[in-house]
Amino acid sequence: MIKILMVCMGNICRSPMAEGIMTDIIKQKKLNIIVDSAGTINYHQGEPPDKRAQNKSKQHGIDISHLRARPFVYNDFINFDHIFVMDTDNFNDIIARAKTPSDKKKVKLIMNEVFPEQNIEVPDPYYGGDIGFENVFQMLSNSCNIIAEKYK
Repeated sequence: MIKILMVCMGNICRSPMAEGIMTDIIKQKKLNIIVDSAGTINYHQGEPPDKRAQNKSKQHGIDISHLRARPFVYNDFINFDHIFVMDTDNFNDIIARAKTPSDKKKVKLIMNEVFPEQNIEVPDPYYGGDIGFENVFQMLSNSCNIIAEKYK
């Protein structure tokens, strides 16, 4: 069983979309993978994903309305095999919380799955309108499909 954590800042846009996409792929391909998501801040703790993230996911046949934001905690290093972050700020925030080299090795920029070592960021769609959410959905879908193939 492989355990994957998706991380963005507030856990209301990018990471719940990534969790939803990955969950959908896992179900379709019957993979032995568990996925969850978290944020680097706890400002939105307990809240559902942003309505625009929910709507964009739903347009692609994925329901993320049941998800609730939660903050990243140190035990996530223990409980997850891979921690995929959306941007450099998320990466730096999570790496700063790592206590061991093993913790640090788990943290990766999610777009490096598509474009290895290019450190491309998934932009925060919060202020990007519908096009921003669609762009993020497509980026995450590409990455999640590669992750699924890699860890199946």
